[in-house]
Amino acid sequence: MHLPKPIQLGGKPIAGGKFPLICTPLVGRTFDRLMSELDEVLSMKPDVLEWRVDFFEHIGDAVAVIAAATAIKNKAGKIPLLFTRRSVIEGGEKIALSEAQVISLYKTVCASNCIDLIDYELANGPANIAQVRASACDNGIVLVLSSHNFSFTSGLETLTEKFLLADQLGADVAKVAVMPRDLDDVLTLLSATHEASKKLRIPLISMSMGPLGAITRMSAGVFGSAMSFAVGAASSAPGQIPIEDLNTVLRILDTSMGGL
Repeated sequence: MHLPKPIQLGGKPIAGGKFPLICTPLVGRTFDRLMSELDEVLSMKPDVLEWRVDFFEHIGDAVAVIAAATAIKNKAGKIPLLFTRRSVIEGGEKIALSEAQVISLYKTVCASNCIDLIDYELANGPANIAQVRASACDNGIVLVLSSHNFSFTSGLETLTEKFLLADQLGADVAKVAVMPRDLDDVLTLLSATHEASKKLRIPLISMSMGPLGAITRMSAGVFGSAMSFAVGAASSAPGQIPIEDLNTVLRILDTSMGGL
């Protein structure tokens, strides 16, 4: 049995090597709402926080974004912060920024040392990815290259290739999320996760979204996914389950499969 790859910061696995990690999103639209949401989420003790900055009404103001990210980090203490602008075509909020402006914001945020990980989408292409990769690398930020399909689930080979492409383009972590139309699609995602985890040099994150895919948020770690996303104060994607419920399921799985 191959060993799964944990996500690391500074050469050390996050949360002491816990697998899979639980990440909880922050989706507040104002600074005050963001801080209130953060207080609620921190009491649930997630392993990682994700700030979905596309929800933030001041996303166009880099100074305001850095101030908010810094405030999150100061409150969160040792909990790592993942910074994400999710595009509209991959399930995010509509924002008044061009892709060039998003990349500029990413560069500024990376240089500010107020985040630990950053998510950028594979669909943005190699040239844009190279810019974000350079900024992340220069500042010791972990780069997650991601792909989200809210319409359907591609075939096993295509999904596996998505993971491999992220690795080839210099990701520190590869992420693939898809929408299932039936349980066969859910099995396809889990099979692709298992196959990719044996081939990749880097950790991966996977999930099947929506009600049908909820089982993957609880069990994908068994197949090699290093992180699952759970609801703290508010959901950022369909199918996320409350962090308390996810913790319970993961503890049961860990105990039951501890001998493997």
